[in-house]
Amino acid sequence: MSKLPISAFIICQNEETYLGRCIESLADFSEIILVDSGSTDGTLDLIRSYADKGWPIRLFEEKWRGYAGQKQFALEQCNEAWCLNIDSDERLDRDLRALLPELIKAPDDVVGWRVARRPYLIGFGYTPAHVKERKNLRLIRKGRGCYDLSQAVHEGIVPDGRVDNAATGSLLHFRPLIIDEQILKENKYSTLKADQQFASGKKPSTLKLLFSPWVYFLRLYFKNGLWRCGVPGFIEAMTGAVYSFLTQAKLFQRTALRDRPNQDDAERH
Repeated sequence: MSKLPISAFIICQNEETYLGRCIESLADFSEIILVDSGSTDGTLDLIRSYADKGWPIRLFEEKWRGYAGQKQFALEQCNEAWCLNIDSDERLDRDLRALLPELIKAPDDVVGWRVARRPYLIGFGYTPAHVKERKNLRLIRKGRGCYDLSQAVHEGIVPDGRVDNAATGSLLHFRPLIIDEQILKENKYSTLKADQQFASGKKPSTLKLLFSPWVYFLRLYFKNGLWRCGVPGFIEAMTGAVYSFLTQAKLFQRTALRDRPNQDDAERH
Protein backbone atom coordinates (compact mmCIF):
# COMPACT_ATOMS: atom_id res chain seq x y z
CA MET A 1 0.00 0.00 0.00
CA SER A 2 1.38 3.42 -0.96
CA LYS A 3 2.25 5.88 1.76
CA LEU A 4 0.18 9.00 2.39
CA PRO A 5 1.80 12.20 1.05
CA ILE A 6 2.12 13.60 4.56
CA SER A 7 5.20 14.71 6.51
CA ALA A 8 4.80 14.36 10.25
CA PHE A 9 7.04 16.77 12.15
CA ILE A 10 8.00 16.32 15.79
CA ILE A 11 10.20 18.34 18.12
CA CYS A 12 11.73 16.44 21.00
CA GLN A 13 14.13 16.46 23.92
CA ASN A 14 14.51 13.52 26.29
CA GLU A 15 11.40 11.74 25.03
CA GLU A 16 12.70 8.15 25.02
CA THR A 17 9.76 6.98 27.14
CA TYR A 18 7.06 8.26 24.79
CA LEU A 19 8.45 8.72 21.29
CA GLY A 20 8.41 5.12 20.06
CA ARG A 21 4.62 4.76 20.17
CA CYS A 22 4.28 8.13 18.45
CA ILE A 23 6.48 7.03 15.55
CA GLU A 24 4.64 3.71 15.23
CA SER A 25 1.31 5.50 14.85
CA LEU A 26 2.74 7.22 11.75
CA ALA A 27 3.31 4.01 9.79
CA ASP A 28 1.25 5.27 6.81
CA PHE A 29 3.22 8.51 6.43
CA SER A 30 5.76 9.14 3.67
CA GLU A 31 8.07 11.19 5.89
CA ILE A 32 8.75 11.72 9.59
CA ILE A 33 10.77 14.81 10.54
CA LEU A 34 12.33 14.74 14.01
CA VAL A 35 14.07 17.79 15.45
CA ASP A 36 15.97 17.12 18.67
CA SER A 37 17.19 19.96 20.88
CA GLY A 38 19.86 18.23 22.97
CA SER A 39 18.53 14.96 24.38
CA THR A 40 20.71 13.35 27.03
CA ASP A 41 18.70 10.13 27.46
CA GLY A 42 18.23 7.44 24.84
CA THR A 43 16.04 9.50 22.50
CA LEU A 44 18.59 9.84 19.69
CA ASP A 45 19.49 6.14 19.83
CA LEU A 46 15.77 5.30 19.70
CA ILE A 47 15.23 7.51 16.64
CA ARG A 48 18.23 6.00 14.85
CA SER A 49 17.02 2.50 15.63
CA TYR A 50 13.74 3.21 13.82
CA ALA A 51 15.61 4.78 10.91
CA ASP A 52 17.82 1.69 10.68
CA LYS A 53 14.68 -0.44 10.39
CA GLY A 54 13.57 1.52 7.34
CA TRP A 55 11.22 4.08 8.83
CA PRO A 56 11.21 7.26 6.65
CA ILE A 57 12.86 9.38 9.33
CA ARG A 58 14.96 12.48 8.82
CA LEU A 59 16.66 13.58 12.05
CA PHE A 60 17.89 17.09 12.76
CA GLU A 61 19.76 18.23 15.86
CA GLU A 62 18.95 21.86 16.41
CA LYS A 63 19.59 24.28 19.26
CA TRP A 64 16.39 25.26 21.09
CA ARG A 65 14.62 28.22 19.45
CA GLY A 66 11.54 28.30 21.67
CA TYR A 67 8.41 26.26 21.02
CA ALA A 68 7.20 28.25 18.01
CA GLY A 69 10.67 28.69 16.52
CA GLN A 70 11.52 25.01 16.90
CA LYS A 71 8.27 23.89 15.28
CA GLN A 72 8.69 26.38 12.46
CA PHE A 73 12.14 24.95 11.76
CA ALA A 74 10.69 21.44 11.74
CA LEU A 75 7.84 22.50 9.43
CA GLU A 76 10.34 23.99 6.98
CA GLN A 77 12.10 20.63 6.65
CA CYS A 78 8.93 18.87 5.42
CA ASN A 79 8.83 17.77 1.78
CA GLU A 80 5.35 16.28 1.37
CA ALA A 81 2.17 18.00 0.18
CA TRP A 82 0.66 17.92 3.68
CA CYS A 83 2.34 18.39 7.06
CA LEU A 84 1.13 17.11 10.44
CA ASN A 85 2.28 18.64 13.72
CA ILE A 86 2.39 15.94 16.39
CA ASP A 87 4.12 15.85 19.79
CA SER A 88 6.30 13.02 21.07
CA ASP A 89 3.67 12.00 23.62
CA GLU A 90 0.80 11.94 21.10
CA ARG A 91 -0.47 9.11 18.90
CA LEU A 92 -3.05 8.96 16.11
CA ASP A 93 -6.14 6.98 17.08
CA ARG A 94 -7.74 4.48 14.68
CA ASP A 95 -10.45 6.87 13.52
CA LEU A 96 -7.98 9.61 12.61
CA ARG A 97 -5.73 7.19 10.72
CA ALA A 98 -8.76 6.01 8.76
CA LEU A 99 -9.88 9.58 8.01
CA LEU A 100 -6.54 11.00 6.85
CA PRO A 101 -6.83 9.80 3.22
CA GLU A 102 -10.08 11.76 2.94
CA LEU A 103 -8.72 14.88 4.64
CA ILE A 104 -5.84 15.24 2.20
CA LYS A 105 -8.29 15.05 -0.73
CA ALA A 106 -9.86 18.31 0.40
CA PRO A 107 -10.72 21.00 -2.17
CA ASP A 108 -7.90 23.39 -2.98
CA ASP A 109 -9.44 26.18 -0.92
CA VAL A 110 -9.06 24.09 2.27
CA VAL A 111 -5.50 24.61 3.50
CA GLY A 112 -5.72 22.85 6.85
CA TRP A 113 -7.62 20.72 9.31
CA ARG A 114 -8.26 21.13 13.02
CA VAL A 115 -7.98 17.92 15.02
CA ALA A 116 -9.21 17.08 18.52
CA ARG A 117 -7.05 15.54 21.24
CA ARG A 118 -7.96 13.06 23.96
CA PRO A 119 -5.83 12.92 27.12
CA TYR A 120 -4.91 9.87 29.17
CA LEU A 121 -6.14 10.33 32.76
CA ILE A 122 -4.55 8.54 35.70
CA GLY A 123 -7.13 6.14 37.13
CA PHE A 124 -9.27 6.21 33.99
CA GLY A 125 -7.24 5.84 30.77
CA TYR A 126 -7.92 7.68 27.52
CA THR A 127 -11.10 9.73 27.59
CA PRO A 128 -13.98 8.38 25.45
CA ALA A 129 -14.15 9.41 21.79
CA HIS A 130 -16.78 12.08 22.54
CA VAL A 131 -14.76 13.62 25.41
CA LYS A 132 -12.18 15.73 23.64
CA GLU A 133 -10.10 18.85 24.05
CA ARG A 134 -10.62 21.85 21.80
CA LYS A 135 -9.74 21.17 18.16
CA ASN A 136 -6.51 22.82 16.97
CA LEU A 137 -4.96 23.22 13.54
CA ARG A 138 -2.54 20.31 13.14
CA LEU A 139 -2.67 19.30 9.46
CA ILE A 140 -1.61 21.98 6.98
CA ARG A 141 -0.81 22.08 3.27
CA LYS A 142 2.89 22.69 2.68
CA GLY A 143 3.55 26.38 2.21
CA ARG A 144 0.09 27.46 3.38
CA GLY A 145 0.85 28.20 7.03
CA CYS A 146 3.56 29.14 9.50
CA TYR A 147 4.02 29.61 13.23
CA ASP A 148 3.64 32.94 15.01
CA LEU A 149 7.13 33.33 16.49
CA SER A 150 5.85 35.84 19.06
CA GLN A 151 3.97 33.07 20.87
CA ALA A 152 6.03 31.71 23.78
CA VAL A 153 3.63 28.88 24.63
CA HIS A 154 0.50 27.24 23.16
CA GLU A 155 1.96 28.07 19.76
CA GLY A 156 -0.13 27.34 16.71
CA ILE A 157 0.03 27.43 12.93
CA VAL A 158 -1.28 30.61 11.32
CA PRO A 159 -3.00 29.46 8.11
CA ASP A 160 -3.14 31.19 4.76
CA GLY A 161 -6.67 30.21 3.82
CA ARG A 162 -9.66 28.19 4.95
CA VAL A 163 -9.39 25.65 7.78
CA ASP A 164 -12.04 23.03 8.58
CA ASN A 165 -12.64 20.65 11.49
CA ALA A 166 -11.95 16.94 11.13
CA ALA A 167 -15.30 15.21 11.69
CA THR A 168 -13.87 12.24 13.59
CA GLY A 169 -10.62 11.00 15.01
CA SER A 170 -8.27 12.33 17.66
CA LEU A 171 -4.70 12.60 18.74
CA LEU A 172 -4.20 10.53 21.89
CA HIS A 173 -2.10 12.34 24.51
CA PHE A 174 -0.17 9.93 26.72
CA ARG A 175 1.78 11.71 29.46
CA PRO A 176 0.17 10.54 32.70
CA LEU A 177 1.93 12.84 35.17
CA ILE A 178 0.98 12.67 38.82
CA ILE A 179 -0.42 15.94 40.12
CA ASP A 180 2.92 16.83 41.78
CA GLU A 181 4.61 16.86 38.37
CA GLN A 182 1.66 18.24 36.40
CA ILE A 183 1.46 21.34 38.60
CA LEU A 184 5.15 22.02 37.90
CA LYS A 185 4.35 21.85 34.18
CA GLU A 186 1.37 24.20 34.58
CA ASN A 187 3.62 26.55 36.56
CA LYS A 188 6.17 26.58 33.72
CA TYR A 189 3.60 27.17 30.99
CA SER A 190 1.75 29.86 32.95
CA THR A 191 5.07 31.67 33.43
CA LEU A 192 5.72 31.63 29.69
CA LYS A 193 2.18 32.86 29.00
CA ALA A 194 2.28 35.63 31.62
CA ASP A 195 5.71 36.81 30.44
CA GLN A 196 4.44 36.93 26.87
CA GLN A 197 1.38 38.96 27.87
CA PHE A 198 3.43 41.31 30.06
CA ALA A 199 5.98 41.91 27.29
CA SER A 200 3.19 42.74 24.85
CA GLY A 201 1.80 45.37 27.22
CA LYS A 202 -1.33 43.51 28.26
CA LYS A 203 -2.85 44.83 31.46
CA PRO A 204 -4.05 42.57 34.27
CA SER A 205 -7.78 42.24 34.84
CA THR A 206 -9.33 41.68 38.25
CA LEU A 207 -12.39 40.16 36.59
CA LYS A 208 -10.23 37.67 34.71
CA LEU A 209 -8.32 36.84 37.87
CA LEU A 210 -11.61 36.10 39.63
CA PHE A 211 -13.58 34.38 36.90
CA SER A 212 -11.20 32.99 34.27
CA PRO A 213 -10.25 29.91 36.36
CA TRP A 214 -13.93 29.06 36.83
CA VAL A 215 -14.72 29.56 33.15
CA TYR A 216 -11.74 27.35 32.28
CA PHE A 217 -12.94 24.65 34.67
CA LEU A 218 -16.56 24.76 33.48
CA ARG A 219 -15.53 24.57 29.84
CA LEU A 220 -13.34 21.52 30.42
CA TYR A 221 -15.67 19.78 32.86
CA PHE A 222 -19.03 20.33 31.20
CA LYS A 223 -18.57 21.47 27.59
CA ASN A 224 -15.68 19.09 26.87
CA GLY A 225 -17.34 16.35 28.91
CA LEU A 226 -14.72 15.55 31.53
CA TRP A 227 -17.58 15.02 34.00
CA ARG A 228 -18.04 11.66 32.28
CA CYS A 229 -14.62 10.53 33.54
CA GLY A 230 -15.32 10.64 37.28
CA VAL A 231 -12.68 11.88 39.72
CA PRO A 232 -9.87 11.72 37.11
CA GLY A 233 -11.90 14.07 34.91
CA PHE A 234 -12.51 16.45 37.81
CA ILE A 235 -8.78 16.55 38.60
CA GLU A 236 -7.97 17.26 34.94
CA ALA A 237 -10.42 20.16 34.79
CA MET A 238 -9.19 21.60 38.10
CA THR A 239 -5.60 21.43 36.87
CA GLY A 240 -6.59 23.53 33.87
CA ALA A 241 -8.22 26.06 36.21
CA VAL A 242 -4.97 26.26 38.19
CA TYR A 243 -3.08 27.09 34.99
CA SER A 244 -5.57 29.86 34.22
CA PHE A 245 -5.32 31.30 37.75
CA LEU A 246 -1.51 31.21 37.76
CA THR A 247 -1.36 33.01 34.42
CA GLN A 248 -3.62 35.83 35.60
CA ALA A 249 -1.92 36.09 39.02
CA LYS A 250 1.55 36.25 37.48
CA LEU A 251 0.50 38.96 35.05
CA PHE A 252 -0.94 40.96 37.96
CA GLN A 253 2.22 40.62 40.05
CA ARG A 254 4.60 41.43 37.19
CA THR A 255 2.65 44.60 36.50
CA ALA A 256 2.48 45.49 40.21
CA LEU A 257 6.25 45.05 40.64
CA ARG A 258 6.89 47.30 37.66
CA ASP A 259 4.55 50.04 38.91
CA ARG A 260 5.36 49.71 42.60
CA PRO A 261 8.65 47.89 43.31
CA ASN A 262 8.89 46.17 46.68
CA GLN A 263 10.24 48.38 49.44
CA ASP A 264 10.69 47.45 53.07
CA ASP A 265 9.24 50.52 54.82
CA ALA A 266 8.78 48.87 58.20
CA GLU A 267 9.79 52.09 60.01
CA ARG A 268 6.55 53.68 58.82
CA HIS A 269 4.39 51.02 60.46
